[in-house]
Amino acid sequence: MSAAHTLYTFRRCPYAMRGRMGLSIAGVPVQVREVVLRDKPAEMLEASPKGTVPVLLTSSGDIVDESLDVMRWALAQNDPEGWLDADPDTTHELIARNDGPFKRALDRYKYPNRYSDEDLVPGAARASGLEILQDLDVRITAQGGQLVRAERSLADIAIFPFIRQFAHTDMDWFNAQDLPALQAWLEGHKQSSLFKGVMKKYAQWSPGADEPILPVAA
Repeated sequence: MSAAHTLYTFRRCPYAMRGRMGLSIAGVPVQVREVVLRDKPAEMLEASPKGTVPVLLTSSGDIVDESLDVMRWALAQNDPEGWLDADPDTTHELIARNDGPFKRALDRYKYPNRYSDEDLVPGAARASGLEILQDLDVRITAQGGQLVRAERSLADIAIFPFIRQFAHTDMDWFNAQDLPALQAWLEGHKQSSLFKGVMKKYAQWSPGADEPILPVAA
């Protein structure tokens, strides 16, 4: 059966990951067009000239090209776990901090050679990120396993790919930190069927190529 919508995505991009997870949990049928960021297809750039993923082309002709908008669009169609019901104000604050200060620290920690200011203060980015990780650890403990409530919600899925990327920059260091709740939270999301389903590998898309259907979360 042909999907009603089309998604340009890049497997390892954390923004694309959270977009795919939102679509998958909602059960929205989308055809996947896997792109290589150094070789972006003209069709994607025509739809969204800013050239970042994910880019969702809906059956009605709308273009959704911000990852959080993709998640919210999908959940507006179907939200089986009530992700949008979880404390909207807290959710907004947590995601804003993740996409702002934490992403800034992540980029400078993972790619220090790209930022001259990091040469002046070695380790500053990791220390800045650790402060946020410590706060998340306390929050997960208080909420009973996830960031906003005991069950996963929008905040967890929107933030998880970035924590994963930060941790994987130096897993030995991350595992040595006193972050038991966060470490268990991260591992739980990594091992989830939702995450594993959207991390399936696809060949680079080109016009006329197969467009596999994104797995729907069980």
